[in-house]
Amino acid sequence: MKHSDTTAEQPARSCPEAVPGARNAFRPVLFDPADKDGEAALTELRESGAVREVHDRIDEQLEELVRCLRPGQPPQGPALAAAVGDACAGVPRRRYGTWVWYPWSGRLVHVLPAEEFRLVRTDRNRDKITRAQQQALLGRRIGVLGLSVGNSAALTCAMEGVGGSFRLADFDRLGLSNLNRLRAGVHDLGVEKTVLCARQMYELDPYLDIEIHPRGVTEETVDDFFGTAPGSGLDLLVEECDTLWAKVRAREYARARRIPVLMDANDRGLLDVERFDEEPGRPLFHGRAGHLTADAVRGLDRAGALGLLLQIMDGSRLSPAMADAVGRIGDTLSSWPQLASGVMLGGALVTDTARRILLGAPVPSGRYYVDLEALIAAEQTAPVGSAS
Repeated sequence: MKHSDTTAEQPARSCPEAVPGARNAFRPVLFDPADKDGEAALTELRESGAVREVHDRIDEQLEELVRCLRPGQPPQGPALAAAVGDACAGVPRRRYGTWVWYPWSGRLVHVLPAEEFRLVRTDRNRDKITRAQQQALLGRRIGVLGLSVGNSAALTCAMEGVGGSFRLADFDRLGLSNLNRLRAGVHDLGVEKTVLCARQMYELDPYLDIEIHPRGVTEETVDDFFGTAPGSGLDLLVEECDTLWAKVRAREYARARRIPVLMDANDRGLLDVERFDEEPGRPLFHGRAGHLTADAVRGLDRAGALGLLLQIMDGSRLSPAMADAVGRIGDTLSSWPQLASGVMLGGALVTDTARRILLGAPVPSGRYYVDLEALIAAEQTAPVGSAS
């Protein structure tokens, strides 16, 4: 078999379906080449000059598919070629699967059909996640509010196959100072954080269903974010926003709709779990702010908001560096200090906990710390090289 590797196309020209709006595009276009209209649209796109790069590794994906389906006796040589032919059921390679057009990068990528694509992409999850569990997870919808720390959580969920539908909310755009903790490049500066995150997720799995809310969560948008149509509600909320009003309002909505909430605080590996699905009468923030309401938060000045936030986060348990930073924000510090390592850890904590909650495992409400400085002690207590 001859593999068609990445190839360059001609410089982009105008393309009526692909180019307009590409700057703000976040959703790929999927073409079914086995469908007459799909093949015609794909041909039109390729002839338009808008495609900068074609990436076709479908043969290798088919070989992986065969090996995933027959792990005990993986075929080799002619037997592998025959098995790949059987997997295609006689369909010519160029018309098999899906061609995915990413307008923001100009890439056209050939991938397996959705079911086979996901089987292969998540095969190495087995059996930490069984195939039945993986299928169940792909049927769940996750909301992510705040896409700095939330970006890592959303990407890790998408990578692990925790959730097949997502709603992403943030009003901000990517700035240079965000690149200390967001997986992005300098070419992404100025892009809306919702758009950036959705693009990254779709490049992992073009079959995801993602809605973006680039205005963030406000009184006017909160209903749409949580879903108003029957069957459109969230199964889990990841709350990582900086706006105190939105933090409170989102929890009020989640509690009323019995949606569990996860929050990584990006300090000392703090993960908050609020199981409003199991405890619809549970006080917000574990009761640390009393009978707090979003309406009451609106009238707080900066000092009042900061005091309330410290009350919610339990200021006595902040890391020394964060405790020191609190009083200097707005003076010698521009904002809360955050590190990429903490953000990545938070993405892992959120994803692992979300997976277990969505699969029905017993995960109680509470505040949990995965403090690496405490777990990996600064001072050695045993000789170098000894086993602990």
